Amino acid sequence: MVGAMFMAVLLVIYLGFSVNYAWILISDSSPLANAMGYALLVLPGLGAWGLVAEMQFAFRSQALMKRLEQEGLLPDKELPRLPSGRPDRGVADAAFPEFSAALQASPESWQAWLRLGLAYDACGDRRRARWAVRRAIAVAKMP
Repeated sequence: MVGAMFMAVLLVIYLGFSVNYAWILISDSSPLANAMGYALLVLPGLGAWGLVAEMQFAFRSQALMKRLEQEGLLPDKELPRLPSGRPDRGVADAAFPEFSAALQASPESWQAWLRLGLAYDACGDRRRARWAVRRAIAVAKMP
């Protein structure tokens, strides 16, 4: 989490420099420089939006993980790891049906969605893992 916060701080600094440079271009007398300045303001806006969205995802998913841990529902199986530190995909794939079946039994359970997201992550499918965790956040109706 510290690394993510460091990267967020670096992004904010970069966005600050971008806005400053955009302001310099907007303040110039040249219409071309003005147009470039206004166009340059779009990038920090998109970057700020992305940063806020990712930070909200991180805080909400972390809060759900704490709730899941308090309820004692975190997956108790520690998957064997490869020398690279990643979980062994074959073992993770074998454990996956358990989480999928729990979700089918209770599709409106944020716990089941979050556990499915953890299973996807263990299988190495980050895209589906993030999708399942986002679904868990939506089902939990977090602000």
